[in-house]
Amino acid sequence: MGQRPTLRAFDPKKIDAIFAPLDQCRLPGAAVGIAVDGVPVYRRGFGLASMNLPVLLGPAIRMRIGSTTKHMTALAFLLLCEEGRATIDDEVGKHLPELNDPTRRITMRHLLGHTSGIRDIVQLSMFMHGIDARLSDAEMLDYYRTIDDVEFAPGESWSYNNGGYLLVTAVIERLTGQSLEEVLSGRIFRPLGMYDTQLQRWDNEFLPNCAAPHMIDGKGGFTKAVMAMELTGAGGVISTMDDMLRWLRHMESPVVGSAATWELMKNSQRLGNGSFSGYGTGLIVDRYRGVDTLSHPGGVFGGNSQMIRVPAAKLDITIAVNRADANAIELANRVIDACIDGLEAEPAAAASEAAASPAIYLSERSGRVIQLSSLGAMSLVSVDGGMPMPIVHHQAGAWRLAPMFSLLKYLFQVEEGWLRFSDFGNEDLLEQIQPSGPGRVVARAGKYECEAIGFTARIVDEEDGARLETHGRHGRAQYDLTALTADVWHAKSRVPLSPIAGMMLTFTEGGAGFLLTGERMRRLRFERAEEQS
Repeated sequence: MGQRPTLRAFDPKKIDAIFAPLDQCRLPGAAVGIAVDGVPVYRRGFGLASMNLPVLLGPAIRMRIGSTTKHMTALAFLLLCEEGRATIDDEVGKHLPELNDPTRRITMRHLLGHTSGIRDIVQLSMFMHGIDARLSDAEMLDYYRTIDDVEFAPGESWSYNNGGYLLVTAVIERLTGQSLEEVLSGRIFRPLGMYDTQLQRWDNEFLPNCAAPHMIDGKGGFTKAVMAMELTGAGGVISTMDDMLRWLRHMESPVVGSAATWELMKNSQRLGNGSFSGYGTGLIVDRYRGVDTLSHPGGVFGGNSQMIRVPAAKLDITIAVNRADANAIELANRVIDACIDGLEAEPAAAASEAAASPAIYLSERSGRVIQLSSLGAMSLVSVDGGMPMPIVHHQAGAWRLAPMFSLLKYLFQVEEGWLRFSDFGNEDLLEQIQPSGPGRVVARAGKYECEAIGFTARIVDEEDGARLETHGRHGRAQYDLTALTADVWHAKSRVPLSPIAGMMLTFTEGGAGFLLTGERMRRLRFERAEEQS
């Protein structure tokens, strides 16, 4: 356990200063709630609830909390376990027998803790159908009837998986005969007096007293944003910061859910390699600057949130922003900085020449691609074509992700011509490669299929460059291809400012197919298909 923090005398002016850049009446902003020992000490809003109307944000306005929903969904399932209707070690196929192996044999514990290794159909859908495809839970879950592989053996690693929580939602609804919104409202929200909190499945539905999300438009302003797919147990809850303070106060002395249930939610899962994931069953157990925290953030298109507790200081913080260029996790960390004495020194940004020098590394064993880059004095890392993330010093010669990304237990160590990478304790060695430039894929152009999932892809080679076109049952997407080597290509979305940063395409030996790897997607196999005449 970390050291016992000392809570300073609360100074609202220090909190005002943190949110000063968002304190205006022209653009979207943030809503904030802070409590000490369960008593609210700070409730404020900054900026507009929507750029359509002159309405300021406040702690009583509803906002999407995204994946913070997950620990509420986990609690709903564990309440059913308390009643004897299920157990956390049930195979999911016990409740959803229509699923294909191996998904059917994954346990509920694996799903709740993101250690299942199953394909994340939510992420796959965005990669293959594009971000605008309107898909229901039922349409996405239908893919698990045919998916016939996993990304890793259950319990051997950790990978955040929204698809797993679609399955948890389906199990809850199958067991109760009720919708998830009825279960959450009747068993959790209303008993706790959270009357402004509910599950909202679709972003295109109107809801009174609700703020709007705002995406960056790439021109110095904002544009409207909605999540096209159905949102349920993985991230569908809408709440106010006042209700979230009620929720956080309840977490200190729960009356909904037994002590054993809450202990299970807060206990980090142990992986097959002996390391701990830092994730329980719906809650993140972590440390920030030497003090223990309990949290779960959430992200949606055009906004994000953070719910975090420092139990030893009895400090509760809840923040939601309705603009894509503000980060609730970083803001909450700054609130902790302002409220607690005795924190460890902040980690310095990685500044060594080896870490900051642009370089690309490739693993022959796993196919993983890691790119190091810099932005001013800040060093960044991109894993498998994903979003660049800042890295900070961990120990001599090694770096880890900055605190806002601490959920990902990644360690990086640069050696001469090599990068040693640890992914939740699983080691990989990557060799530095020299990018080969734009490249051509003339010989590999054509149609490819991922038969088990029903996805198709086409590689197109034209004078203005190569591209990848993906097509699923419910939509399609396009990516520009850039060669890293003759066999490894970076696929970047053609949608401006897409939340899907990119992925890596690796051709298999002999050109018979390729593997796609990206954020929450590992080595999805496509085989060359015959063209119809």
